Amino acid sequence: MLRIHFTAHDLQNIRISRRPHPLWELVCAACRLATHQGPLEFGAWRRSVRDQLATDPVAGRALHTLQTLVPPFGYIPDFLTPSVLEGGLPAALEEIRATPPGRLRHELGRLAAARPLPGWTTTLGRPGDRGMRSLVTALEISAGTLLGPRWAHARRAVRDEVDLRSRILLDGGVLALLESLRPLARWAAPVLEVEYPTHRDLHLEGRGLLLVPSYFCWRRPTALADPALGPVLVYPVTARPLHSIALNDNGLDRLLGRTRASVLADVARSGPRTTSEVATAVGIALPSASYQLAVLRDGGLVASRRDGQYVRHTVTLMGYRLLDGGEGELLHAPAEPSCPPPMQPSTKCP
Repeated sequence: MLRIHFTAHDLQNIRISRRPHPLWELVCAACRLATHQGPLEFGAWRRSVRDQLATDPVAGRALHTLQTLVPPFGYIPDFLTPSVLEGGLPAALEEIRATPPGRLRHELGRLAAARPLPGWTTTLGRPGDRGMRSLVTALEISAGTLLGPRWAHARRAVRDEVDLRSRILLDGGVLALLESLRPLARWAAPVLEVEYPTHRDLHLEGRGLLLVPSYFCWRRPTALADPALGPVLVYPVTARPLHSIALNDNGLDRLLGRTRASVLADVARSGPRTTSEVATAVGIALPSASYQLAVLRDGGLVASRRDGQYVRHTVTLMGYRLLDGGEGELLHAPAEPSCPPPMQPSTKCP
């Protein structure tokens, strides 16, 4: 668990990134590509990326460079995700290029303690070395390969997330905003308790907190490993546009109707879900969500069980097969961990 400690000043200095952060999205996308996590959301994307890599050796070499520094689990160097909010990918890459050599040595040394690194990583940042230029080029190419096919969806999903959080902030204030982060995080004043692969305490000490909604972040939030850097909490968007998860072109929205297909996709993505959680995520009224879930349950696509005062809904095997178009990858979804086990303390796993 990550425990983020707030002061009164920190509560006045909470910000939300209005656009996808290209390098956080790139790091998270690299993790999603290397794992089978999020088969409903990312299965078709993974297949299309791998098809491209099979015929594009330049993209393959660039991605190999990225994956050298971004393992699917464990520590990831913080210099790869600088807190640049304006200027898009070019500005973020320029920030990486300007990373001080001492910081590069420290963070790459920490990564090398967990996994072997090739020799070129030891020369990054040295005078006259072209390794940093090659790394930045590899990141730029990898961004085009991994993010390009879904960037419009990512922007739309983050925009919708910011709209949702902004309405909550306007209606209920800062505390309502923090409470709305459930189940990813729990506000227990003055601490925000975040689901996390290791136990950490982050004291904001008046610096505030930047919330960064992310399209490629999966299941639980992530943060910078170095507590001395500007505090950032990257968390998965509440809902993705239905058509962005592709559904393998099986015409599910035509078969079930767009609202019912959205309900089924949301429960598959985030279940078990309560009826009110489904209504909020899909953007429909509570009675409508209850009706749609009842129809899906009667059709054998959703199962419901009582849990205290709530009824929680999950997708059945038949429902997963329908969503996955019969190709089978989705059938592994319910048993998948949200993130592989950490390798060492202070692990960052997007």
